[in-house]
Amino acid sequence: MSLKKASALIVLILLIDQISKFYIKTHFALGEEIRVFDWFRILFVENEGMAWGAKIPGEYGKLFLTSFRLVAIVGIAYWLYDSVKKNGAPVLIVAISLIFAGAFGNIIDSVFYGEIFNHSYNQVATFLPEEGGYGTLMHGKVVDMLYFPLWSGYLPEWIPFWGGKYFTFFEPVFNVADSAITVGVALLLVFNKKAFAHETREEKKEEREEKLVD
Repeated sequence: MSLKKASALIVLILLIDQISKFYIKTHFALGEEIRVFDWFRILFVENEGMAWGAKIPGEYGKLFLTSFRLVAIVGIAYWLYDSVKKNGAPVLIVAISLIFAGAFGNIIDSVFYGEIFNHSYNQVATFLPEEGGYGTLMHGKVVDMLYFPLWSGYLPEWIPFWGGKYFTFFEPVFNVADSAITVGVALLLVFNKKAFAHETREEKKEEREEKLVD
């Protein structure tokens, strides 16, 4: 798979991700939802950018998180470039492209959304408001909207720790970028041998060459 095709996939995912986020941010107040089906809803929430809505405490926690993600995206970009250069398996390049696009999509929120939108509490946000955004550069919040409460109810009493408690599956709200990352990681796990077959062959080749030299 060529770098051009990988780039096209990344751009497509970024466009879908950002268009969906812009629409939600400029048409929904925070917490507003549309029930598409009983098991699928469009629900607008925001988070600091970590999994499960967690955040790093402290004044510089958000800045540290965004900076770390920027460094990580550079590493993923190099991984993609190196894999294409070494004629890596198509499934590997697709997986890395999905992970890169997802990570980059959420980084755009974290870096710029605090500057280009005002807040969404009890109101629909405005793009490029005259009074300024709800935060500063590198302090934006990630927009999530996809919610799949497939099942809700009280768990049986015999289940340790959670027995008798009300439970919803699937509870987290996520976005297109999160989905891309999840699919990319799943591809690497499911097609692990096929994805890294080239690297394995190269390692064995190097081992044979080293033995011949010795």
